[in-house]
Amino acid sequence: MVSASGKWVSLIGVSLFCFKVVASLNAAPEIPIIDRAYSKLSNSITVEWTPVPGATSYLLTAQDGESFIETIVTNSPGTVSGLKAATMYKITIRSVNAGGRSQASLPKKAKTVLAAPILDVSSPSSDSILVQWEAVSMAVGFSVSIMRSNGLGRMWKENTTNTSLTFTSLDAGTLYTIKAYAWNANGIPGDDSTYNQRTSPHAPADIQVSFDSGTQKATVSWMPTEGAFSYTVTASSGASKLNCSTASTSCTISALQCGTEYTLSILASNDAGSSHSTATVSLKTVACAPRSILIQEDNPGHLSVSWSDAELGDYYVAFVKSDDGLEMHCNTSLTQCNFPAECGFTYFISVFAYNEAGQSPLGDVFNYTTAPCCPGDINPVFVSSDTAQLVWSPVRGAEMYETKAVDGNHVIECNDTATACTLSALQCDTVYNVTVYSFSEIKGSNTSCAPQCVTTAPCSPEIKNVSKDTFPIINVHWQATNDEATYIVTAKGEAGLYHCTSSGEFCTITDLPCGSIFSISAVAQTEAGQSLPSYSVPLETVPCCPADLKVIQVTQSVTNVSWTSGTGAQTYVTILESPKGQSKCHTLQNHCILGCISCGTNYTVALKAISATGLTAVCTYQDYSSSACCPLGVKLYLLGNNGIRICWRTSVGSANYRAELYGSKGIFTCTPSSALSYCDITEILCGDVYTVMVSPVDEMGSKLTFCPQKIYSVTCSGSSVGMVIFRGKRNAEYTKFWMETEIQ
Repeated sequence: MVSASGKWVSLIGVSLFCFKVVASLNAAPEIPIIDRAYSKLSNSITVEWTPVPGATSYLLTAQDGESFIETIVTNSPGTVSGLKAATMYKITIRSVNAGGRSQASLPKKAKTVLAAPILDVSSPSSDSILVQWEAVSMAVGFSVSIMRSNGLGRMWKENTTNTSLTFTSLDAGTLYTIKAYAWNANGIPGDDSTYNQRTSPHAPADIQVSFDSGTQKATVSWMPTEGAFSYTVTASSGASKLNCSTASTSCTISALQCGTEYTLSILASNDAGSSHSTATVSLKTVACAPRSILIQEDNPGHLSVSWSDAELGDYYVAFVKSDDGLEMHCNTSLTQCNFPAECGFTYFISVFAYNEAGQSPLGDVFNYTTAPCCPGDINPVFVSSDTAQLVWSPVRGAEMYETKAVDGNHVIECNDTATACTLSALQCDTVYNVTVYSFSEIKGSNTSCAPQCVTTAPCSPEIKNVSKDTFPIINVHWQATNDEATYIVTAKGEAGLYHCTSSGEFCTITDLPCGSIFSISAVAQTEAGQSLPSYSVPLETVPCCPADLKVIQVTQSVTNVSWTSGTGAQTYVTILESPKGQSKCHTLQNHCILGCISCGTNYTVALKAISATGLTAVCTYQDYSSSACCPLGVKLYLLGNNGIRICWRTSVGSANYRAELYGSKGIFTCTPSSALSYCDITEILCGDVYTVMVSPVDEMGSKLTFCPQKIYSVTCSGSSVGMVIFRGKRNAEYTKFWMETEIQ
């Protein structure tokens, strides 16, 4: 058996072995050794080294002064990119694994090669290519090579110290590949640049031209050119140029001008540029339409058409077509043609010029209208005092008709496209020579038409005055201007029609009703017809007087006057007049309250009925007398227990009075003779309150009710024997008076 101490020694030994194994597994790899560092591109350096056991990757570092660039790679060789051209770098490498990275290797220096030239390539001609570039830093020379991009043919290579080089004797329209690089003083080449450039194409050949005279277009075609992408055709004539472009081998030029000779040229183009111009081809277009066309009708029925020479025109054809469809033409090398023509027709004239290219474009189409014929069957279908309406049959070629009415030096005209015309503004009661002319806007009027005589109706009279001083008779006066005319005057209103007739200058209308409105007009009548009515003159007759008037006295100084309505009256004025004064009222109503009337006075009554326009009818009625005045100072005296005396003072003038006592036991009255101013009432009952009123009596025996009343209390014999108590209407208290005392 092994002792305990032996076991501990064995355990420690095993632990140390395991720690050594773990430590060796976690240690950084060894330092690599750079075998070679070189540059093939101006922005990178490639490094080669011997692999290090246990390394999983490598860290390459390129240092230029204080700046450096690092790159991690997995195997040799490795490349550091992003460097500057023609620059010396110090290159180091570290091996890397999970235990970390090693120390940097011994450095190696390497310099990047020169940068590639930046090329600017063009093709100045179809057989040359110009290559240009900017100077490259630290370069002492350049090498440029060129060959067809398809690999066919030979390659040209040129070395130069300049910054441009031209390759000639190349194939036109061909794509070439150009490569260029620079080398340094040690003869080490730098990066190269590659550029593809195509030479410009040859000019097209075998040009064909086809001209379309109808559309004024020319179609140009040619054989295809090697390397051409597009073609441009130019048609030149003086300062004018027209172009068309296409990728095919034909092109159409539009908007060519007539009467013009063009020079055609074609350019072939590609991405390198355009070819030189081809040999020019001449193109003549059709002649322009003849200008300055003049149409004349030298004699009726004969048309002459002339025009000016057209550029490039060989001969001319003139066409004349009438509006009924008939067409004529003439073919001539001159500049004039003659045609027959009929009246009332419109002719449409056009002239064309011709040459080898074809017919000229259509120029202006002219129309010429011959004079229309004279209308017939003129018939005046209606004639009034200032208007004549005529109708006739239509004529060929007439666009309008002109009607003239002539009276001495006065001419009335009417123009219309219809075969009817109404002549207005004629003089009434006048004979006119009326003529209807056919009219064409181009040729004017045909003046060979015969006139007709037309007599207008009489003139309308003019009412000068309507006198109505002797209503209901009115006299109407007018101004007569017609020969041998009869005048009819009419008064028209809601009340009816009233007439009078005269051959002079006035007539009389009678029996017009009051309160009416009339319109007065007059007409003149002759054999030629009847005139238009004169301007109406309004006539308003005076309002009618009310048929009934009543005067009722309301109080001693107020009277109510009422009446029936008067036809035509709007307001009324009522007047009561006496030597003492006048009371007047103006109202819209048919009644009126008149104040300030004197009692016991005779009045004359007048009523004025006034229309809305102010016409007034003065109406008189029977005189009116106001009532007698109410008595003053009414007093009561006791005559024993069953009697009482009523006393009063009368006003100026004589009148009959009646005294009345109203009590709960009955009504007591007394009427003295006209000479007395008191009366006694007996058999009254004491111990009652009486209302006392003394009133004048009118001629019919009726009393007036507007005189004041007084209230008295009559007591029976006792402590207050012989006492009458008076109570006014305005006070409920009683006032006691001795019977000898005047009762207030």
